[in-house]
Amino acid sequence: MRRGRRLGILGGTFDPIHVGHLDAGDAARDALALDEILLIPAHDPPHRQIDPSATVYHRFALVSLAVAERTAYRVSDMELVRQGPSYTADTLRALHAEGWHASQLFFILGTDAFAEIAAWYGFPSFFDLAHFVVIARPGTTIEKAVARTPELRVRMCAAAHGVRIGEGPPRIFLVEAQTHDVSSSTIRERLAAAQPIDDLVPASVARHILKHHLYGAVDDLHGENERL
Repeated sequence: MRRGRRLGILGGTFDPIHVGHLDAGDAARDALALDEILLIPAHDPPHRQIDPSATVYHRFALVSLAVAERTAYRVSDMELVRQGPSYTADTLRALHAEGWHASQLFFILGTDAFAEIAAWYGFPSFFDLAHFVVIARPGTTIEKAVARTPELRVRMCAAAHGVRIGEGPPRIFLVEAQTHDVSSSTIRERLAAAQPIDDLVPASVARHILKHHLYGAVDDLHGENERL
């Protein structure tokens, strides 16, 4: 039964997924009592200047591994199998077609992404398709992010655990949270330099990256040391 359920949506290139992504999902779930978090890897991210480094198959595998032991998390391939750019507006409409209502959907993003949201396809009409949950990220405060779109302030409010969602248009919830200071580009740079990433990604993600030599990863030095 979807009636009354709250679905968090965490989209991204996930090239690769890292602990910062999971921090954002956890913060949104805790702040708004979400029942489930749906991770949606993008096939063709429209806001990224270069193509993803890993294939769609590896990125989907990495996300699946990252949440394998998190019962409240699941992964969708809906953007991976859809042709054309992976627009958030199209994804939210597809969820509506599955029976979800705007009041049940909570699209999660960091302050760094929200600061650029005016450039997204469908702005600002997609704000009527779901609640948006803005998570504080290192380097971009909530105040700095929301200052870029003052016309949206009428929709904004601070999130609090168990907050009741009333009538009216979907809101933009602002969540102050402690999240790891990490980015996918930092992980790729570390791997290219043969540096460890154990503190940046779940262990299962690190193992898959090293096993398949993604992002220029070399042999698993930690594993070699354990066998000596």
